[in-house]
Amino acid sequence: MRVRIPTAAPRDPHIGIASVLGTVFMPKRALLLTMRFKFGYTGIRVRDLDKAIQFFTSVLGMKLQGRIKAPLNKGEFANLLTLDEKHWLEINWYADDSPVAGPFKEGDELDHLGFEVDDFDGALQRLKDAGYPAMIGPIEDGDWKVAFFKVVDGIWLDIYHITKKRTPAPKKKRKK
Repeated sequence: MRVRIPTAAPRDPHIGIASVLGTVFMPKRALLLTMRFKFGYTGIRVRDLDKAIQFFTSVLGMKLQGRIKAPLNKGEFANLLTLDEKHWLEINWYADDSPVAGPFKEGDELDHLGFEVDDFDGALQRLKDAGYPAMIGPIEDGDWKVAFFKVVDGIWLDIYHITKKRTPAPKKKRKK
């Protein structure tokens, strides 16, 4: 979508909309601020999940957070975190007859990019409206909602939302 914004257009800083002679202009930044996509992790594909886990934990010092079987795509994945817990790597293995695995190309197997969103349904609709319907999902599992999309040049995106449980504020003690 192209957005034209004349430099002389008066702008309402509260909603990011400018109006000049009956034409509505919306700054590109306002379009981006309506929904939050936070880059969450990188998923790569491997041939040997055990060997990959061993490498990333023993050699690179990452921490294994979990290992999960994924029957839907005939695979298994493991989540690892860097020691500073700032970066998350998902390593994926798929059976030869998996619906999402094509021929393995050594060194070129970016599996998918994960984006955490604050509005899961809105994100799914935005991607659908852009011509990219969900290829797998949406799936709900406990506090997680997830859907996978095949986008430009065959890149896969994992769009996910984690419902964060709110903890009540501590009660203040009354002074006597």
